[in-house]
Amino acid sequence: MDFRFNEKEEAFRREVESFIKTELPANWTEKNIYWPGGYGTLSEFEEVNTQIEQFRRKLAEKGWLTISWSKEYGGAGRTNIEQAIFHERMSYYRAPGGEVATLIGGPTIMLFGSDEMKKEWLPRIARGEARFWLAYSEPNSGSDLASIQTRAVEDGDDLIINGQKIWGTAAHVSHYAWMIARTDPNVAPHRGITLLMVDNQSSGVTIRPLMNICGTHSFNEVFFDNVRVPKKNIVGEKNKGWYYVMVALDFERLVIPIGGFKRTFEEITEYARETKHNGQPLTQNPLIRNKLAAMAIEIEVAYMFFWQTAWMLDKGLIPNIEASVLKLFTTQLSQKLANTGMQVMGHYGPLERNSKWASLIGRVPAGYMDCISALVGAGTSEIQRNIIAMRGLGLPRP
Repeated sequence: MDFRFNEKEEAFRREVESFIKTELPANWTEKNIYWPGGYGTLSEFEEVNTQIEQFRRKLAEKGWLTISWSKEYGGAGRTNIEQAIFHERMSYYRAPGGEVATLIGGPTIMLFGSDEMKKEWLPRIARGEARFWLAYSEPNSGSDLASIQTRAVEDGDDLIINGQKIWGTAAHVSHYAWMIARTDPNVAPHRGITLLMVDNQSSGVTIRPLMNICGTHSFNEVFFDNVRVPKKNIVGEKNKGWYYVMVALDFERLVIPIGGFKRTFEEITEYARETKHNGQPLTQNPLIRNKLAAMAIEIEVAYMFFWQTAWMLDKGLIPNIEASVLKLFTTQLSQKLANTGMQVMGHYGPLERNSKWASLIGRVPAGYMDCISALVGAGTSEIQRNIIAMRGLGLPRP
């Protein structure tokens, strides 16, 4: 398929690029060690950064945090292709932009929230005033989310929540938990789960940091002890949260830092051009050239999957299977890119950013450790293959 931009889309791409280059803090792209697809190198979540908050506010003022939303709810009223263009350019420069509320929570509320919820939450999300973190996984519930044990018990106009969540990315710099909790233990596991939003400032919420293998504080474990939440914070209907989360996961699987793959590949390729071995640039080595060529091809394939999903959304099609294909392909690409980077750099590959001999500020070894998380978040690669097999190919359940 031909996904070349029309004149309007190309003009928007230039506008976004100009904005990023003007407004992004100096040297942000070069200093940021974020590895595309990973969850452990999200350094922007380590602490609240005034410059980054100002950058996000400017994005919100332009309606770019919610580009494809209608203007009624604070969006820019643009197409999904234009939103994809925005995300591609933002991720290319490793720029901090949308997060769970704008990319996952808001679209889910549009589909399943009441009119009152839409009016209350969507404008706040569009302005960047309500940031969410995903409160799905628990110590004993990961890929099988139907096994969650966190309970929410009715008490008048409220729900009282008790339980624990784990791997809460950015919980410490967010405002609300986008949470699933068990509200009916007496029915089939999938039928007794409710989706709701919980204020981080509520009494009984305790957030503890988890330092990851990359040495970054992006994850957290969060405890809920008799936390009171108003029932009006329930998304859609009580006990139907499982079905809403399945849709929300499709939104998450479409959030791909596609530009980051290209940027990182370009940096590795430039390293190979500039670095000599036995008097010759590494790019003259046939093995290195073949590895880089193979990587370039896979990145182009990933871009095609990326543009396809945006095109489908503009056509009113639901990219359910395509979301899993895109997620599976790009998370594997994250690992392949890390392996390629380590092979190209040879003995210098493992040197981390605290070494004066480290290349690319140690981004490649950080990515080598972080890329494993890409294969797990938003549904493991095995889960994606099952979805593709059953929903796409019509194969029976394993």
